[in-house]
Amino acid sequence: MVLRATLLAALLASALAPAQETRGPGGTLRGRVEVRRPTVASEGRPAVAELGHHGPRDTPDRRRSVVYLETAPQAAFEAPAPGRAVLDQRNEAFVPYVLAVTVGSTVEFPNRDPFYHNVFSLSKPRRFDLGRYPKGQSRSVRFDQPGVVRVFCEIHSHMNAFVLVFAHRYFATTDAEGRYRIAGVPPGTYTLAVWNDGQVRARREVRVAAAGDVAEQDFTVE
Repeated sequence: MVLRATLLAALLASALAPAQETRGPGGTLRGRVEVRRPTVASEGRPAVAELGHHGPRDTPDRRRSVVYLETAPQAAFEAPAPGRAVLDQRNEAFVPYVLAVTVGSTVEFPNRDPFYHNVFSLSKPRRFDLGRYPKGQSRSVRFDQPGVVRVFCEIHSHMNAFVLVFAHRYFATTDAEGRYRIAGVPPGTYTLAVWNDGQVRARREVRVAAAGDVAEQDFTVE
């Protein structure tokens, strides 16, 4: 698992991008990712804050995937625009379960639960510990290195999520129906990869023939 995470981090450093749809004069990659593999919610130890309290608990949406180009035009790596994103803590879950951003982006971690959370990560691309803070407060982290960052809550052990930090902009997160769209892709042949729940699950070669071209590519994740 450590080796796999290291290899994926290296891949992100050399070829990835942000979680929004990209725009530009190139072509478009689009399709659907069908996740058939079973997804099991994590069950952690009861926290002290939970004793005598049984509030609602959300189930993370582990079927959301990130689709991206493993190789991209050289110009794509020239100062990708940083952004801002939000990773909520509500009903004892991180929402969304997977968040993709560009290098230099800042992520807010608001606490919307009526008890304390403590967000932290031990991942090499961005180690941090935000300490305990109550409902209504928010703390932020800037992600300056590409890679995969796994996020946890020190108080609630079942809570976890992923932040994928990309060095270029050619990626998209699937919607509730598994659909994705990456626009502004220069003409060329690329390897399109699907990341889901901790690792790359599929790869496919795709070709954008010319500006304005639309290339369809569906995936099934078993």
